[in-house]
Amino acid sequence: MKMWTKGLSLLGTMLFIAFLSACGSADGESTDSSDQEISIGQINWAENIAVTNMWKVILEDEGYQVKLNNLNMGSTMKALESGDLDASLEIWLPVQDANYLEKYKDDVNFSEAAWFDNAKVGLVVPSYMEEVNSVEDLNEHKDLFNSQITGFGPGAGTMEVTEQLIEDYDLNYELLPSSESAMLAEIGNAVKEEEPIVAPLWSPHWIFSEYDLKFLEDPKNTYGGVEKIHHATRLAFDEDYPEVSGWLKNWKMNDQQIGKLITYVEDSEEPADGAEKWVEENQDLIDKWIK
Repeated sequence: MKMWTKGLSLLGTMLFIAFLSACGSADGESTDSSDQEISIGQINWAENIAVTNMWKVILEDEGYQVKLNNLNMGSTMKALESGDLDASLEIWLPVQDANYLEKYKDDVNFSEAAWFDNAKVGLVVPSYMEEVNSVEDLNEHKDLFNSQITGFGPGAGTMEVTEQLIEDYDLNYELLPSSESAMLAEIGNAVKEEEPIVAPLWSPHWIFSEYDLKFLEDPKNTYGGVEKIHHATRLAFDEDYPEVSGWLKNWKMNDQQIGKLITYVEDSEEPADGAEKWVEENQDLIDKWIK
């Protein structure tokens, strides 16, 4: 009789535990990272595609589900504000994305930690254009460029700063928006034909290893000096994903590391394949981020 009672008690305990587990699952309180999807904004820039895919690989290796949402910069910030997006991995400060920081500082969490601290932005021309070395030289040679600056995505912080640059230097130029891929194709075609072209560009970028380009001097410092690249998250992200939030704050890369990552991603049929190759080769570095 005692054994029967003990067995019944054990059965009751097991059923009670099962009930609690079911309740926890129904309430969405499971701590299993595989149940948690993290959405990351992806902008069609070479370095952004590289780092978003890198973090997708890292987080999925740790058991998270990751969704990359293709958005432009303006839509990214609105989605972070509304909570429809968890994270954006590329905020350039103190100059390029200062307008977004000012507009969304109360509704989006801009990390003080920077993952890259040696970025540069400016107008570039091919190095064979020896007579053009400064932004101040552009008006004198406007006929060479048909008074046009070849741009990329409208809404990008650098495009807005370039509009400010045109005003600051009283340039008789029009900034033509397109996409990064279209702008890079225009640069490549111009260099192959040794023709003039001027465009806003940034470093780190793979194009500097492909073509011999030079930044124009910016005496009025409209583009700023050294830029740092930060990440941003929706306001409650730190509470919902404290572990991942800590990892992103630990994230640091140098020129060689980001350069090689971009190259791997650019050279792969699928960006995730290149990112996975880089992650496998740099696991010691990644272990420092996710310690």
